This record gives sequence, structure tokens and C-alpha cells, in this order.
Amino acid sequence: MPQRKQCEFQLIRYVPDRVKNEFVNIGVVLRSSETEGQNQSHGQIAVRFTRDWARVRRLDPDADTAMLEALEIEVARRLATWSAEEEAKPVLGVLEDSLSNTLQITESKAFLAESFPAGLEELLSLYIETAKRERDSRRSGRAAIQAAMRTQFERAGVWTLMRKQIAAASYTKPGDPLRIDCGYRPNGVVRMFQAVTLESDSEAAKGLAFSAEALRQGVARVEKAALELTAVVEPIRKTEDEEPGEDRIAQYRFAVETMEEHAIRVLTTSDLPRAAETARRELRV
Repeated sequence: MPQRKQCEFQLIRYVPDRVKNEFVNIGVVLRSSETEGQNQSHGQIAVRFTRDWARVRRLDPDADTAMLEALEIEVARRLATWSAEEEAKPVLGVLEDSLSNTLQITESKAFLAESFPAGLEELLSLYIETAKRERDSRRSGRAAIQAAMRTQFERAGVWTLMRKQIAAASYTKPGDPLRIDCGYRPNGVVRMFQAVTLESDSEAAKGLAFSAEALRQGVARVEKAALELTAVVEPIRKTEDEEPGEDRIAQYRFAVETMEEHAIRVLTTSDLPRAAETARRELRV
């Protein structure tokens, strides 16, 4: 049996009310002092937040999950610059000025991991994520598509390099409430991805189609680049034990065709591995 790696971990908790002190574990920091490769001069350290914010929203319906996701990216960026000279610096010292006043970080605990990546996944399973079956049964619509997008871009190693929650108002007009889920810029084109659910109606598709031209013009003006806007939708599928009826099929086709007529590329979640691989190549990961 391979010898396990000596690690230590800390949990990041969301605490919306310090008086009640009710919390939800939302992230884990894992640190190893042992190297796992010839090119590493010191141990590894990584942070990972939950991909399912349902428990946070149940505790605090007004939780700013976009801010929390942005915080994960910022903390991961800081930890990516961890150097041998900083080896003795406590993890808390790196994170304390990044944590908002609604977050707490626990004391370090020892942990034996089969490997660093496996240990991170094990801690997520134990302390952060709910059972996969339960989580998948709760997810639907746009949340499910967003989770699939993040999973595939993470697997390709590009998620931390992508922009998140891109404000359309930066390109259109002040007050525009639209936010694009994620995107990146390879060379002279800006690629943006938006989760659009077609489960119930076509309003989301029509809204994105309405915004597409102004967004495209704004990107050309601000970024001096072309925009490739991609809508990611769920494949049409049967509900419960029934095949989709003619009305539902017609509505689905209408939504897809409406977006395509406005030069929006439409992919289903099954196309995401290919899109993520393209991002990996273009970002040279």
C-alpha cells in the first residue's frame, strides 16, 4: 500500500450572523509539506470552494455567491504565488486579508492523504459537498448548467484563468443587469459563455438574444476585439417518464433558433468538454 502524504487542512465557513454563529462549510484549504514532483521546491497548497451554493442560500437567502466565487479565484491566485521563502508563514496569514467579515477559517488539523489531489477531493466530500445523488437531484435548470460549465473548465485547468460574472453594463449601458457567467480572451476575440435554461420557457433565450448585438458592439468598442457569445443549454429530455411533447419541442427549437439568429453560438452541456479543451489550448495550459 502506498504511503500516505502528511498534510494539514483548514475549513472556510460562511457565517452570516456572528451572534447566532450558524455556519456552513464552503471551502477547504489543504497544505502538504511533502513534494510530489521533481520540479517542486516546497510543499503544495490549494483552496477549493463548494460548487453547490444551495446550503448557503438556505442559511442566508441574500448571500452574495458571486462574491464568494470571486473570492475563491483571488485566494487561489495568491496561493499560486506561494514560494519557498514563505514556507514558514501560516496559511491564515495569507488568507486573513482576503476573507470577508462573513467568513471564518478553522484551526489547522492533520490529515493523511493518498495523494494531494485525492486528499483535496476527499476533504471536499467529507466536509463541503453533500452526497452527489442528493446534490444532483436538487440541481436543475440554470444552476445545473452553471455547475456543468464550471466542472468542465476546472478539469481543463482553465477555470481560474477565466473572468467570472462579467457585467454587461461595462459594454452596453449603465444599469444593464445582465451578467455573463464566464469568459476569456485569446488573441483578438473575446469568448463568453452564458448558461441558459430552456426547461420551462424561452424567456431567458429571448433576453440573451435581445442583449447580444449591444454586447457585441460594446466589446468591439471597449476591447477592440470580436465577441463570440455562446449559450450553453441543457439537451431536450423527457420529463419523468414522458417523452417531450410537440409543444415543448417547438418551444425548445424556437429558443435555440432565436439565439442563433442573433449570432449566438448554442451548445448543450454534452458539448462542454470540447469547449473546455479549446479553452485549454487557447490559454496554453
